[in-house]
Amino acid sequence: MANYNTPGVFVEEINTLGSSVASVPTAIPGFVGFTKQAILPDGNPASDKPVRITSLLEYEAIFGGPKNATFALTLGGTVALPTIATFTPTLPAYKLYYYMQLFFANGGGACYVVSVGNDSVSMTSGLLTGGIAKLEQVDEVTLLVAPEATELSSGRLDVNNAMLEQCSRLKDRFAILDALDGAGNVATDATNFRAEVGANDLKYGAAYYPALNTSLNYTYTNAGVTITTDGRSDGAGAYTGKTLDNVLTGSGSTTINKTIANLITSEILKYTLRLYPSSAMAGVYARVDASRGVWKAPANVGINFVIAPSTLVTDSEQAGLNIDAASGKSINVIRQFSGKGTIVWGARTLAGNDNEWRYINVRRLFNFVEESIQKATEFVVFEPNTAGTWQRVKGMCEAFLTNLWRDGALAGATPKDAFFVSVGLGTTMTADDILNGKMIVEIGIAAVRPAEFIVLRFSHKLQES
Repeated sequence: MANYNTPGVFVEEINTLGSSVASVPTAIPGFVGFTKQAILPDGNPASDKPVRITSLLEYEAIFGGPKNATFALTLGGTVALPTIATFTPTLPAYKLYYYMQLFFANGGGACYVVSVGNDSVSMTSGLLTGGIAKLEQVDEVTLLVAPEATELSSGRLDVNNAMLEQCSRLKDRFAILDALDGAGNVATDATNFRAEVGANDLKYGAAYYPALNTSLNYTYTNAGVTITTDGRSDGAGAYTGKTLDNVLTGSGSTTINKTIANLITSEILKYTLRLYPSSAMAGVYARVDASRGVWKAPANVGINFVIAPSTLVTDSEQAGLNIDAASGKSINVIRQFSGKGTIVWGARTLAGNDNEWRYINVRRLFNFVEESIQKATEFVVFEPNTAGTWQRVKGMCEAFLTNLWRDGALAGATPKDAFFVSVGLGTTMTADDILNGKMIVEIGIAAVRPAEFIVLRFSHKLQES
């Protein structure tokens, strides 16, 4: 307040607008995996620390490109009509770069990456769980993804549990897990996955199945494509021990042969990546959040850069994945439908038997509301614990929730049906609570739930005239 000791005109500004609740981001993934390098633009190392990026170009600048595949082949046929007799690829297990491609292609934007080692170290669950722990440092992260856990020969249980435990403890993030396929039977794949997830914190994660046959190709160098034997009947040995680079350039005492080069290149292009869906789903979450809102289930949407799921799941097979009475660990299926393409066909958390937290969008909506209100009300700490403060907080929360209701995030014909906010002595607090410095606000919201089962009932109508 001004000091009115000197004659004059004094201006005072009166704050007539109350505080508001700002919406926090909802789809900022934290990726953990192995990279070619980890060097920040300033030259400092970026290993074992979360680095924020917004594009694949930034990823390449800091973490490098993918680990190249190599190919070995033998030639057959004749000089005039060469053929490829054998073709042996060596495909890298380190695929984080390709997973990032899938993330950005499906709507992903800002994210964090933790490099836990270069693409020559042995993959272990300990390295991945250590990287997951590093993501605790970043409050902005709302999704956890460790796609290379699918490459582990053991220890996936530790990785999955580490993600779920962190999400449960911090209550501001959600884990996206991959269910492995390849056992030769969908039910067996489901049983194997459910053994790789503990019994706790299931409402904070979702699993997806199966792997996806993508349209992405492995990167390679011409020098990494070697001709072990040139077995052409009338030109034996001409290219034995040479590389595709020699064939294209004529180096190494060889002659340029575009026919052989084209044969080899076309064979390489047949090797497309088979990737698990967690990174693509992180992109789908971001896309749906941006276009519809976090309250919309991330399902019945297509996945880009995908030719088809690696396993085609039937309705009866999906029934055993979607609902499991024993463990409750629901697995969301990605399926291919005629005329639609590859579609996400599930919206359940791992807590499939939990009526409160069965659906992904409900859990993520509560994460969003809880963190938004928590951050917005931090200014109240150390304010007088009186009715005036209570009403300010109540007004903030009600205005925020009313806007969510108008956007379609909450069920109910009126705001009164959609939510309630209670705070006050005798309602949410006792005199002892106030003496102990506690201001307790109770908030209830009616989250919208997806229409998972659409039932159309038909009957014969008898002729009446």
